[in-house]
This record gives sequence, structure tokens and C-alpha cells, in this order.
Amino acid sequence: MHYTRCLLLLLAGLLELSHSQPDQEEPDNTTNQTYRQFSQQNISSYQIASGNANFAFRLYHLIASQNSEKNIFFSPLSISVSLAILSTGAGGDTQAQILEGLGFNLTKLSLPEIHEGFRSLQHTIARPFTEPQISVGSALILSQNLQILSEFVSAIETSYNSKVLHANFRDKEAAVQLINNYVKQNTQGKIKNLVSDLSPDVKMVLVNYIFFQGLWKKPFPSSRVSTSDFYVDENTVVKIPMMLQDKEDHWHLEDRRVPCTVLRMDYRGDAVAFFILPDQGKMNEVEQVLSPGMLLRWKRLLQNRFFYRKLILQLPKFSISNSYELDEILPDLGFQDLFTPNANFSNISKKEKLYLSKVFHKTVLDVNEVGTKAAAATGSFATFFSAQPKKRYLIFNRPFLVILYSTSSQDILFMGKVVNPTA
Repeated sequence: MHYTRCLLLLLAGLLELSHSQPDQEEPDNTTNQTYRQFSQQNISSYQIASGNANFAFRLYHLIASQNSEKNIFFSPLSISVSLAILSTGAGGDTQAQILEGLGFNLTKLSLPEIHEGFRSLQHTIARPFTEPQISVGSALILSQNLQILSEFVSAIETSYNSKVLHANFRDKEAAVQLINNYVKQNTQGKIKNLVSDLSPDVKMVLVNYIFFQGLWKKPFPSSRVSTSDFYVDENTVVKIPMMLQDKEDHWHLEDRRVPCTVLRMDYRGDAVAFFILPDQGKMNEVEQVLSPGMLLRWKRLLQNRFFYRKLILQLPKFSISNSYELDEILPDLGFQDLFTPNANFSNISKKEKLYLSKVFHKTVLDVNEVGTKAAAATGSFATFFSAQPKKRYLIFNRPFLVILYSTSSQDILFMGKVVNPTA
């Protein structure tokens, strides 16, 4: 039988905190009608949130074990959506490997429920005319001579709002331009030239993107940005622009169980950012306990008013970009058959024997002055601050962790580690 490689491109796109602050606060347009409209799809998306969280942290630990001294930044949601799309076209052991690798227990959640969960998740986080601005989408670029099952196309269009495009992969330059233009357009020009070359035997390319643009609820004054030292390690110090807030209350806690300080900063709308600053020399210790349960604990603690206090906060203004070849990582998470001739994608095409050749994942993170919102959580093993006025300082001048979280779908949109903001 003829085997054909399928190139899968995962684009986990852009997190951008915009420089431009609106002239005035937008009115809160949340109504009971809106709540009812989205409550049912929220229930569906919540069903898959646990699996998505487990996958996110498993992937983080694997990437961190291979890149301990480097910046890490990726979108677990984008990767999950792309693999879930592939599961629609997979069969047999391949489909089971994908779904189990994504953290789903098929005895508790049926395949239709999983796909409905991803469909509602994308609708929940990417509602138009709401903040933050989030776009999620995918495109399937097919070879003009590939005979693909109409049922597969219908399924991904319905559940994943995926577009289907056609390309002549024999004209490599034109195919590369088609893919790069699609990516550039849907990330507002932030990610360019994702693909530089394509193998001549490529028959199908799957691109998934997520674009996030959020405004802090409490923006940093541009006039308070100054050059400061960032201590990458014991031997490396770099100069960075450091943002300053010294007149605001923030949700933050000094954790007694884990050697770190956790800051919660909310965007206008349905997203928050958790910045986790390990104590000096304790990054590995903090990374070891990162888990869905620990994130849930921090969320609950940071709903307690004891943790909403005046803070002198310094946070780097920076931009980092990361690229990953996930075909070298995913097999260690249980995705074994996808990259071998044993792959079963018979629900995509009956004529071709498809398997994956490459999985690319690219992210861009821009953090600047505008942004922050609040939420809360309760729990034990954390420091309760004194009610007496006291100056507290939190300075992110050494490696830290960041998690961007959707409060509407309860999913991790992006996560990573900033080791060197200038790298």
C-alpha cells in the first residue's frame, strides 16, 4: 500500500497585551440573556476542561525537562484542538491514542461529547464583541488530487469551524505562500513565514491558530517604565524595561506550601494571568509541583480578600517567541502511531494511507503596559497578610512562570516560563 505523509502545522499563535488604552471603560454588556445563551455550551466545554488541563501540565513538564534553561511558551489549547481534529479522521488504536493522550477517559466521556466540548469551548472563548479579543480557528489545506471523505470535511467544519482550502503542493513556493498568508492574516500579521519548505510528498496540512489580545484592567503607566536588571542565573544579568505600579491593590500570595509568590492579574473580560515567582534558586522545586490541582488551589486562594492588598509591583515588559517540533515530543505522551505507517486515518481518506511527518508549533508572547483584573480563591497553607498598612514589594527580576487562563471556559490558553526576557 502507498503511504503518504501528512504535514501537520500547529500554530499556537499570539498573546498580545496592547499598548493602546481605550479612552474610557467600555460598558459591561453582560446580561441574563447572554448568560443563558452561553450557559449550555459552557457546560459542554467544562466537560473537557479537566482533560485539557492534565494534557497542558504533562506537556509542560516534558518540554521543561528538555529545555530547563530556556524560555518556554506554548498554547496547550491550540495543540489539543488540532489533535482533536485529527481524532475525527482517525480510527482504531490511532484514535484511542490521540484521545487518551489528550487526557480523556472514553469510559466517562463519549467521542461525540468530546467533539461537542471542543466546539462549545471555541465558541465560548471567541465570542465576538467581547473582551479579551480571542480568535481560534483552523484550516485544512488539501492536495488538489487527494480524495478525502466528505464526512470528515463536514465533521471538522461543524465541530471545529475549520476551513478547507486546496493547494498544488507540487508548486512548493505557491503552497508555502498560501499557508503563510493564512497564518499571517489570522494572527494580525504577528506570525510570518511559519513554513519555509514543504516535502514533495505532502498531501495535507492542518493549521490551527489562537490569537489573544487583552487589556489589563489596571494598566501600567507608560511613564513608569525604566531600565532594570534581570538575573537570568548566577552568572548572567541582562538589562530590561521594567514596568511599575505602586498605587494599586493586587491579588497576590506568598505560598507556605510551595516556595513562591503568586500574582493574579486580570484582563478586562473573561481571562486572567497568573505570574508565579519562585523564591531564589527554587524554580525546579516549584516546577515539580505544577499541576491542575495546584493551579486550582491558587485560583481558590486568590478569591480570598486577605490576599487583595496594596503592592509595589515591578513586571518586565518583554516579547518572546518559541517554536517547537512536537513530533519529537508527542510520542513520549502516548501518541505513538501518528508518525509511523501504523497510523490509521481511514476516516480521512480510504484511498491514501496517511501518517504525520511533522508537527510545528509556534508562539509569540508580548507583554507591555496595559492590563489587569481581579478574582479570588480560598485555601490553606498560604500567608495571610496583616490588616495593618504595610509596603509589600513584588519584583519579577528573575525567572518566573506564567499561565494565561480563560475564566469562561476554565481552560489554559497559554503557559510557559520566562528565563530570559531578552532571548
